Amino acid sequence: MILYIDIGNSNIVIGKGNGDIQETYRYRTDEKKSSDEYYALLKHLFDDVDDVIIASVVPQINTAFKTFLMRYFDITPLFVEPGIKTGIGIKTDYPKEVGADLIAAAAGAKAYYGDTAIIIDMGTATTFSYMEAGMIKGVSITIGLDMAKSALVSNTSKLLQFEFQKPSHVLGTNTIDALNAGFLYGHIYQIEGFVNHITTDTKQKDIPILMTGGAAKLIKSLWPSHYIFDEYLVLKGLAHIYKKNRTR
Repeated sequence: MILYIDIGNSNIVIGKGNGDIQETYRYRTDEKKSSDEYYALLKHLFDDVDDVIIASVVPQINTAFKTFLMRYFDITPLFVEPGIKTGIGIKTDYPKEVGADLIAAAAGAKAYYGDTAIIIDMGTATTFSYMEAGMIKGVSITIGLDMAKSALVSNTSKLLQFEFQKPSHVLGTNTIDALNAGFLYGHIYQIEGFVNHITTDTKQKDIPILMTGGAAKLIKSLWPSHYIFDEYLVLKGLAHIYKKNRTR
């Protein structure tokens, strides 16, 4: 079995499988944890695991993972980084700046939905990637829902913490409803605006619009029906990249 690990700024999402994703696990990202602490947290996943691939956007954690994997399991993990085969081209000013998670998501999109797509990943940030003919041609990055909520609440003395819930109307009649309407409808309208501009600018009207990331579920009921939700697109991409680089 293989572990497919997506290390994000807020969460570490792990898939377990053998070319597919059979089980998934989610943990909160903690840069302060040592390699031994991550071993203690994750060791129960390794009973039948003999290899690992990682897409990480948190360099501080990479050493901790590599250390415990090599020390306790004699596994040298494969990281999504320059030099490995991904099947994805990158046509940007500085290709090395494109995050491993975006590359893995693009690999998953290409494997399952075709080589041209708009990929929207809703995590700590909300990112928009445009892939054409298997090549990432541009990315937009904006603040994610949870981060935006934290910023507003922490800087506004009269607003309390609240949980996101689907608003019944665009205009709320109490503070909680107003916040939910503003954040959730505001975010989906922002996403639709980006999608409309990207499809117009690229003259690509009938391409898959792929939604992924932990926060995507919050607005799933609000987006257009032709948007495709794939919660584990990054993990699927890691499985695809693994096949290109290691044979067992």
